[in-house]
Amino acid sequence: MSNVISIKDLNKVYKNGSVEVHALRNINLEIKHGEFIAIMGHSGSGKSTLMNILGCLDRPSSGEYLLDGTNISSLSQDELSLIRNKKIGFVFQAFNLIPRTNVLRNVELPMIYAKVKSSQRIKRAEELLEKVGLEERIYHLPNELSGGQKQRVAIARALANNPPIILADEPTGNLDTKSSDEIMEIFSELNKEGNSVILVTHEPEIAEYADRVIVFRDGTIIEDRRKEGVLK
Repeated sequence: MSNVISIKDLNKVYKNGSVEVHALRNINLEIKHGEFIAIMGHSGSGKSTLMNILGCLDRPSSGEYLLDGTNISSLSQDELSLIRNKKIGFVFQAFNLIPRTNVLRNVELPMIYAKVKSSQRIKRAEELLEKVGLEERIYHLPNELSGGQKQRVAIARALANNPPIILADEPTGNLDTKSSDEIMEIFSELNKEGNSVILVTHEPEIAEYADRVIVFRDGTIIEDRRKEGVLK
């Protein structure tokens, strides 16, 4: 199986006056199409910095990041924005829904940016909301939903443009155990359908859903393990 992500000798350095903070140090990583990966590590370990780079929200200070064979560091901001909208679906801990906009419209939003026709947008949004079990909530506002329901909307929105990669940053961080399990089952199902799923979590029980766990400490990878029976 080919690589969807290939990272070579990647570094990220933040400068604060005369002080340099090395958030990532010489990271080498390959992720194949269709993998389900959990990234773990304490606060400040570099995992969120890596996610921002993977999601084309930030650039490395040095090294190479290939996304589907495209060298990300050579792209303009407009090109990065286009890649984000087509190839990557984002799911955040805080849901990031637009509060005064109903559920259906929230899911439509990435398709508006992609200039999808209105009738197609509505049909796709309805299908996705049905997929995550919210077909009866499409005209509700976010504040009328539970935390688990909000995260389902966020997942539906992440899938709007049918991206091959789902990036999820602490997607269960604001949820109770039952809602967390339900959300992780959705991610598992999406992975079975062919999506590459990469999630950041500090919860070992959430990481158990993944086929591969990568652990960060002080900006470096200290562990990269696969479940037994999962091919490299």
